[in-house]
Amino acid sequence: MSSGKVLLGVLAGVAAGALLGVLFAPDKGTVTRKKISKKGGAYAEELTDKFNEFLDSITEKFEQVKEDVSDFAGQAHTKSEKAKKEAKASNA
Repeated sequence: MSSGKVLLGVLAGVAAGALLGVLFAPDKGTVTRKKISKKGGAYAEELTDKFNEFLDSITEKFEQVKEDVSDFAGQAHTKSEKAKKEAKASNA
């Protein structure tokens, strides 16, 4: 299971727990709705921040892999050119 799915599950569980706690609180309906709205906004903002951090992490890893592949391809090309030159020199 990926860490992104685990994080999303944990945040969803926390949000659901907080929502149930507020719903069963002994406040008036209007007060409860305001609390839900404020908490929902806070959780949405936190989830957005976590998602952006996750995307940044994935982007960073992708860029590193891309760089590694590019380096590997460059090394392979250099070795290939060297082998061609050696083959031509031995045939001459």
